[in-house]
Amino acid sequence: MARITVLGGTGYGGEAVVREAARRGHTVTSYSRRPPAEPVDGVTYVTGSLLDPDILARSVGDADVVFEALSPRGDMQGKVEGLVDDLIRLADGAGVRLGVLGGASSVLVSEGGQRLFDVAETAPEILPEVQTGLDVLDTLHKAPGTLDWFYVSPAAAFGAWVDAPVTGAYRLSDDVLLTDADGVSTISGADLAVAVVDEIEQPRHRRRRFHVAH
Repeated sequence: MARITVLGGTGYGGEAVVREAARRGHTVTSYSRRPPAEPVDGVTYVTGSLLDPDILARSVGDADVVFEALSPRGDMQGKVEGLVDDLIRLADGAGVRLGVLGGASSVLVSEGGQRLFDVAETAPEILPEVQTGLDVLDTLHKAPGTLDWFYVSPAAAFGAWVDAPVTGAYRLSDDVLLTDADGVSTISGADLAVAVVDEIEQPRHRRRRFHVAH
């Protein structure tokens, strides 16, 4: 069993990973600024700001894997990039594997084609969040070769507001957008979490991004 720390462990994606990892018997610690609405038995919850260098260092020091699932919205807009820079340094120094929950905008719409970001209309209010996802993936590609990392791009439609079924199954792609027969790309939080914990248990994407959808 692994010691898994989830940063943003009370948010939509982070909470799902916390639940799935705990269900499988891993030692799970959640870091977030607010306590959970429904705590998971056996999970250690730490409340505080990860912009505090001491708290961030603590989150890495007690883990085999750190999974970053922070939302770059609101007062965190423009701050996740620097936090990931610090995580890369800390994780590399501690020999900890680093996972990041990013976005779908960097995924290609077809083999060898354009990015989703280049062809889809992005609302101005979410453009900073989308740009964070693109920038963090680029930063990871430039990380020291000694850092073991993975980056997860969920389906194009992903979030608490998306009516995505929980199926217990998922499909994977490296770079090309996955859609259903109707051209829709979705994944539920629970099913994305299954893919993340599968990757933690049996790494197949070392220093790589992968894309998850139904």
